[in-house]
Amino acid sequence: MTATSSTHSTAQPFGSGARLQLQSNIDAVLRKAIESGRIPGASAAVTNLEETLYEGACGVRAQGQEALMTPDTVMWIASMTKPLVGAAAMQLVEQGKLSLDDPIAHVLPDINTIQVITGWDNLGQPALRPPKTPITLRHLMTHTAGFTSDIWSENSARFLKLNNLPRAGSGRRDALNIPLSFDPGERWEYGINIDWIGLAISAVTGMRLGEYLQKNITGPLGMHSTGFEITPSMRARLAKVHLRNHDDQSLSLLNFEVPQQAEVDPGGGGMYSTASDYLRFTRMMLNHGSANGQQILKPETVALMSKNAMGPLRVNMLRTINTNMSLDAEFFPGVEKTWGLTFMINEATAPTGRSTGSLAWAGLPNAYFWIDPVRKIAGVLMMQILPFVDTSAIKLFTDFETTVYQSLQANQA
Repeated sequence: MTATSSTHSTAQPFGSGARLQLQSNIDAVLRKAIESGRIPGASAAVTNLEETLYEGACGVRAQGQEALMTPDTVMWIASMTKPLVGAAAMQLVEQGKLSLDDPIAHVLPDINTIQVITGWDNLGQPALRPPKTPITLRHLMTHTAGFTSDIWSENSARFLKLNNLPRAGSGRRDALNIPLSFDPGERWEYGINIDWIGLAISAVTGMRLGEYLQKNITGPLGMHSTGFEITPSMRARLAKVHLRNHDDQSLSLLNFEVPQQAEVDPGGGGMYSTASDYLRFTRMMLNHGSANGQQILKPETVALMSKNAMGPLRVNMLRTINTNMSLDAEFFPGVEKTWGLTFMINEATAPTGRSTGSLAWAGLPNAYFWIDPVRKIAGVLMMQILPFVDTSAIKLFTDFETTVYQSLQANQA
């Protein structure tokens, strides 16, 4: 095989025929995607409660270059940062330092200055008013606070441009000073909420967000290649981000990197990680907060994070206004979806086989994970391609997940 189509996978030293078949099936899915020429490289991993069932990678870290994709290739995980920050916030809820339902202004007074945008006047200025209800941590964790994203919200994009403000991922504090697009609790709309939670964690701990995460989440989990800062060891294994050309479907390398040593660590999407590392987090959630002999979260906290936390509200399609960053995005159209405490929850069995009540989310460069507490399985697939839900990338993720469940089903037959 050529370097661009070779598959490098590892399994536990002692495995059943079923595990070997799972490995072979996933290898074939990855190899097919890479050989199509549509995906430069991808890394995948699967776990159950006890151990890694699959680790594999195929392709290269950057199109046109020789370095092979591996399970320890470092990638920008973007919004897969959010569940890590959510877990950190819930540790502080356990300790009584944060509250889910008290006004978050108790620890973030600046949030009281945020107003709701109701429209635009004839001069192109926003019409603003105070919110009807105070923002809570629960609102922020469920994307019901009113904060939106410039990728999917005209209000946010227009406000940033009007005021010459940077995007939230820039790591600049003033990037978060955008108005709400609706009153807290009114509806679900994806946005910069978790960046505000990062500020709250720093406010009550006196630590930078990355420092707190390393000490209390990623460090104890053994996620040594995960962080906002790209260490020399991580940089040696770093993959490049690619952009799909809408005209001819070719890929271009982007000179992109999350700003290092930023003013604030962007908790909504600034971290780098590997498929192998992130699998450790998913396994902790499968094990009710336990990992490496430590209780990272209490079992009752994991249970709380894993159920609908926004009542009758429902997740809807993200309609893009920036096709370089994202296509219109919705997982499993027709399947009702709610939101837990930083996780999407499918309220019916998904077409891939994912069980009702599973947890999931994704990162902008087509990095994905899911956690299935019913089947006690979790999976991670990471790529570095924009836009989000790129047709070829989402197909690979769907094929990967479907293959995992079909292999499990065959093993049980």
